[in-house]
Amino acid sequence: MRALLPSPVTLSAVLLLLPYSAPAASAQTMPPAQVPSPWALDPPSLASLVDFDHHQSDLRVAVERYAEDRSALLRRWDVPYSPVRRARLESFHRGWLAALDATDFATLNREGQADLVLLRNRLVFELEMLRQEEREDAEMAPLVPFARTLGLLQEARRDRTDVDARAAAVTLDSVADQVEALTKTLSDRSASVPTVKAVAAERAARHLEELRRVLKGWYGFYDGYDPLFTWWAAKPYTRLDKALEAYAAAVRTRHVPAGGPVVGDPIGEAGLRAHLAHEMIPYTAEELIRIAEAEFEWMEEARLAASRELGFGDDWRAALEHVKGLAVAPGGAPAVVRELEQESVAFVGARDWISIPPLAQEIWRMEMMTPERQLVAPFFLGGEVMQISYPTDDMEQDAKLMSMRGNNPHFSRATVHHELIPGHHLQGFMTSRFNQHRDAFSTPFWTEGWALYWEMILWENDFPRGPEDRLGMLFWRMHRAARIIFSLSVHLERMTPQQAVDFLVDRVGHERANAEAEVRRSFEGSYPPLYQVAYMIGGMQVRSLRRELVESGRMTDRAFHDALLQGGRMPLEMVRARLTGEALSREFSTAWRFAGDPR
Repeated sequence: MRALLPSPVTLSAVLLLLPYSAPAASAQTMPPAQVPSPWALDPPSLASLVDFDHHQSDLRVAVERYAEDRSALLRRWDVPYSPVRRARLESFHRGWLAALDATDFATLNREGQADLVLLRNRLVFELEMLRQEEREDAEMAPLVPFARTLGLLQEARRDRTDVDARAAAVTLDSVADQVEALTKTLSDRSASVPTVKAVAAERAARHLEELRRVLKGWYGFYDGYDPLFTWWAAKPYTRLDKALEAYAAAVRTRHVPAGGPVVGDPIGEAGLRAHLAHEMIPYTAEELIRIAEAEFEWMEEARLAASRELGFGDDWRAALEHVKGLAVAPGGAPAVVRELEQESVAFVGARDWISIPPLAQEIWRMEMMTPERQLVAPFFLGGEVMQISYPTDDMEQDAKLMSMRGNNPHFSRATVHHELIPGHHLQGFMTSRFNQHRDAFSTPFWTEGWALYWEMILWENDFPRGPEDRLGMLFWRMHRAARIIFSLSVHLERMTPQQAVDFLVDRVGHERANAEAEVRRSFEGSYPPLYQVAYMIGGMQVRSLRRELVESGRMTDRAFHDALLQGGRMPLEMVRARLTGEALSREFSTAWRFAGDPR
């Protein structure tokens, strides 16, 4: 197989395709905060856009190529856990590492140096994730001994080789025999079965579902278009598909404990270290838990103060019930979103904290969330489209009440600006227009941290109008701290998913169904392991950086916030390096103790 890898020569050639950039020395003497922010006008000044482009990263095209090439490889090698795919991806990432190491770091402009550090960090992380995938594959191998056989069918198709219909049918039939025998063994409680952890069994069950999807695509490519193939393979394929479905259910029944709302897939201390290094967070999981616990403590005191102000004394649960009971009638949620958006934009705009393009205000939209979606996303979600979580007429009575109570106007005071302006919608508006190549370095600490940071800033500047608003905003702040505690504790195997649900109900005040949806969302597999940690920790990073640059008088609020968005998505320690003018090196590593030393 010929490897299409970037070489040092290829990378250099890519760099020559970039538009003119200021020489490295000149770029480094110009603080990134002074690069023009052209989005304040609608339409923008073309001269400012040209000036902005002159300060683009020397590695912009190279990063864009890396991202496109990686995506192309993942489309081509589409069999999950395939050792061939792992080998191909490893050679790809090592090729890029060699190309970066051969590039003259000193000749890059400052933005290019930042991108080289970011890309190198990403490549090292991707190689570590391939090693982790190999370990996960080995853990579930006893339950899926036939997986490689099925993967080879798809890989032969991707290699564009002709199919031997009769041989393929024999393979399908043979694997069906094996799968049915395994299902029978699992169903016999007296039979000896492989010893695997519940998390590995759940992963194996999901892998079986992925194999069914891959096999369906493989079969559909030939079925009907090659009559001889259909003649041979139709019945064996149908039998095998049903056998795989039944086997996945048997794996869960035998190996996954019943009664819990979810089964997490803990990555352990070593896995967390790798992810924290990738996110440029120089704290251990234990230190982050202590930081969250300290945050949780002051919030508990603030919650009691609000409860007393409302006349409920230290019975914060009664005070919270009072606030939940202030939910608007069915049909009233869109009006609440609209009013809160207008309030937050006016509040931020009056203080000249950030540029808000008129187009960003014009284009955001609202949609209602389906009952099915609310099972895993019980609260508002946003961006350009605000997805409103509120009950429909056909939901069960308990589900209706939980949805209404959990999305009352005072709780929403912390979620609408988080999702719209100045939160995710404004964030996405900017990053889709400037330094979009840095989406390759996207991190939830930047994405969610930005939106959570505004919850902190608005709280500190008296955005809540009274104790009801304070309870609502505190609910969400405590929710973010709780996410750090329960998600890291689950990954360290110190807490079960069910205990995480109880923690949210007992300590934060969640409705139980909402707590189960929240924990399910955290561990269902669509979010990276540190995603739930990223909200509050990322917010603390942005707040710490603002204190360093704005409260010291080095930048205005508007310049700081605009420059942060202008730079694109990346670990926040690299944002700090860009904005403070910190010297960069090829071997840059995380060291920013933004939260101080946790107790």
